[in-house]
Amino acid sequence: MIRKVTLDIEGINISGQLHLPEGRVPYPTVGICHGIPAHRPGPGDNGGYPLLAEKICREGFAVFIFNFRGTGDSGGNLDLPGWTRDLAGVIDCLSSLPEVDRSCLSLLGFSGGAAVSVYVAARDSRVSGVAACACPAEFGFVSDVGQPSSVVAHFRDIGVIRDEYFPPSVEEWLEGFRMVRPIEYVAGIAPRPLLLVHGRRDETVDVSQARKLFKKALEPKQLVVLDGAGHRLRQDDRAVAVVIDWLKARCHG
Repeated sequence: MIRKVTLDIEGINISGQLHLPEGRVPYPTVGICHGIPAHRPGPGDNGGYPLLAEKICREGFAVFIFNFRGTGDSGGNLDLPGWTRDLAGVIDCLSSLPEVDRSCLSLLGFSGGAAVSVYVAARDSRVSGVAACACPAEFGFVSDVGQPSSVVAHFRDIGVIRDEYFPPSVEEWLEGFRMVRPIEYVAGIAPRPLLLVHGRRDETVDVSQARKLFKKALEPKQLVVLDGAGHRLRQDDRAVAVVIDWLKARCHG
């Protein structure tokens, strides 16, 4: 069963779907966090997340997918600290549902969504574990950018900055990317488990960043590097299988 969910977070509509399996409630639950869009989505382009949710749901998990502010059907503009508050609101919502087993509420993040997952989980004990796929240790483009306004222009072009006068301050907006640095927070997930999955041929986030995160993280932790895999791990059957096995071992025994 799929239930549409709309959250009001800071006056912004956050659009999501709750996928519920068959069986006895409550269910172990997974919140899936998508990455930062690389291009303007075409008609019907959902990034493959509903299919991923269905796969995990078939294994007996309730799965929540949603669009962070500035993306998909959600309102607002891309803002990374805002994304952390969106995810906190999602956790609030899931924690209140009778279908959700609050003792096993995991986050599964991809790229920028993985970074947000690490940041939020380190500060929220309701999260029981994190699977971070293609996770950056930090957002290097913020330091490398020559013209900050060009970054805003890019995100405006692809439709995730929508309001004419957003952001009020480009520098403060960029500072948000500097704030959400997984390398500074990954150790805070322990003693809850952490899974890092990365493609050896990731063209966007070099595999060395996964190794830095793994070194900084505390036990229990696991790093899986997939030969030949690129950045879009949600579409890699091997990566999905690793994540599902990790989830099942933790929540199904």
